[in-house]
Amino acid sequence: MSLYPPRLTRLIDALRRLPGVGPKSAQRMAFHLLERDRDGARHLAATLDEALAHIARCPQCRMFCEGADCRYCTDARAASGQLCVVEGPADLIALEQGTAYRGRYFVLMGRLSPIDGIGPAELGLEQLTAQLDQGWVQELIVATNPTVEGEATAYYLAELGKARDLRVTRIAHGVPVGGELEYVDAGTLSHALSGRTSV
Repeated sequence: MSLYPPRLTRLIDALRRLPGVGPKSAQRMAFHLLERDRDGARHLAATLDEALAHIARCPQCRMFCEGADCRYCTDARAASGQLCVVEGPADLIALEQGTAYRGRYFVLMGRLSPIDGIGPAELGLEQLTAQLDQGWVQELIVATNPTVEGEATAYYLAELGKARDLRVTRIAHGVPVGGELEYVDAGTLSHALSGRTSV
């Protein structure tokens, strides 16, 4: 038997769908919206409904966009000859905000994980292959995360690029700016040492 009215139970369950939100956090959010911010709750509901109705994935790069025009798939970006493959939308935004890269992207929306049933088809690799075959890509930049699945995905992507005689590069992984070697984990140190460059 639930401690809450049915609609409140459904609201808490809905809020728990958000990443990092457990039962107590969902309960606090629900209580806050109902007790102190009903106008905010209505605004949230309307904004979410509007976003679901008008935001889709770009058919070329798979990033979220509104309408047919994707800001990341312009001809100017294609002229760079660079295509950067990332795992998710947050990775794309991080690169846009933190780097000078202004080429095109391809968003996998995940990484290869056979245990979880995520293979090439789930990552849209047929779409990626079609772009690589269009002839404008000169460099394929692999920017997957340095996890076991991310490394396996990077290897798979590199093979796709090499099969088409493209330049394939991988973003460097290593010691963070301002970091101290004694506090860096062994895996990061190993990547940093093997990926060293001339000075």
